Amino acid sequence: MSAASPPPADPRDGRHEETTDAHVTRVTREESAVAADCRFGVNYIPSKDWLYSWVDWDADSVRRDLEAIASLGLDHVRVQCLWPYFQPNRSFVSPVMLARLAELTDIAARCGLDVVVCVLNGWMSGTYFRPLWQGESVSVFTDADALEAERSLIAAVAGAVADRPNVLGIDVANEPNAMASFVGNDVTRAQGDAWVRTMLGHCDLVMPGGLHGVGVDHVPWLHDDGPFSRDVLATDGAVSTVHSWVYFTGALERYGVDGVGTHHLARYLVELARAYGTSRERPVWLQEIGVSSQWVPEADLPAFAASILTNALAARPWGITWWCSHDIDRALAGFDELEYDLGLLTVDNEVKPMGAAIAAVVAAYRRGEAGDDRPDGERPRLVVPAGQVPDLDFADRYFALVAAGEDPMVVVEGAAPVTAAAAGVSELVTD
Repeated sequence: MSAASPPPADPRDGRHEETTDAHVTRVTREESAVAADCRFGVNYIPSKDWLYSWVDWDADSVRRDLEAIASLGLDHVRVQCLWPYFQPNRSFVSPVMLARLAELTDIAARCGLDVVVCVLNGWMSGTYFRPLWQGESVSVFTDADALEAERSLIAAVAGAVADRPNVLGIDVANEPNAMASFVGNDVTRAQGDAWVRTMLGHCDLVMPGGLHGVGVDHVPWLHDDGPFSRDVLATDGAVSTVHSWVYFTGALERYGVDGVGTHHLARYLVELARAYGTSRERPVWLQEIGVSSQWVPEADLPAFAASILTNALAARPWGITWWCSHDIDRALAGFDELEYDLGLLTVDNEVKPMGAAIAAVVAAYRRGEAGDDRPDGERPRLVVPAGQVPDLDFADRYFALVAAGEDPMVVVEGAAPVTAAAAGVSELVTD
């Protein structure tokens, strides 16, 4: 989560400004079929001592946390390995941390929870946890010794948990594009894409067939000034990932707390990630989504959270993983104020109203009462012109279609899914 990232300096209001660089066509629903069953989980933030709990280990506390998570009807957790703890030296991976990770995974299994392990975690909750061995002239993206260290850590983590049947795969890093903004980590787009491919290839080498991805935030999808390309993120590895935050994207200020663009942002990002893939069947994981009482009045949080989750389901993601499981204990100093109350559960494992609202949406979906309510027939197809950045200016068109009661599908001009669907086009609408 990009807690330190401000919203855009000059956000727009909710008006939909007309342009002439996009067009809408129609395509039958059958041509865009993706998996109907959605996985639901949380990013696990321990109730006791945040991620510092890796060094102040309390297995009983972890068990209570995971039992509480499972009681919400969730089926998986995304687990964060804080980099300085797991690899304090470039040539040393802590066996104690690996043993604790394995124990956490086993506890999760007993609670009926699957696990995805996020490994190279330097960027967490608005702080760069620089690896202790990384000097300011050492880039985590290009330095040969750093790359070897990263492969070593991924291999060690895989070796610790790969035999557990509840481990789904490896998430290379948490929002690694954010690390590129810190001293020493300058990287070109070509180098960034090479890093993604190298790390995902290594994940598949050490854990063949796993659900491996790289947990980028919204920036690579909505902007063109980051280290990774949309094409690589949407095709390499086993899953495309998106993080949807109404504040950090600027959507909340642009559209307002009740705006269509605010409530359907996650839906758009899932559709966007799918559009850049070479197959519409490729899984897209909404890996982070959440909301703070700093942005939405506390009394409105449950309804707001339920709305953004329900709307995200309309895009039929592989899974939705809420940020986060637990609040942060206010005895821990130094976090941005918004970080303290993002959880679905309190530090005492009590279910918050927002947690109850999320659990209700999950239960309704599994009863067949929420999520895939799109009518049979035709869907509007919103085409991203070649070379167009699909930012919020472009997204205005998507949200206008949603506001009109449509179920838009985003496709990229010239991409394989567009070409494959051409025969199904029955109507062309130009601006």
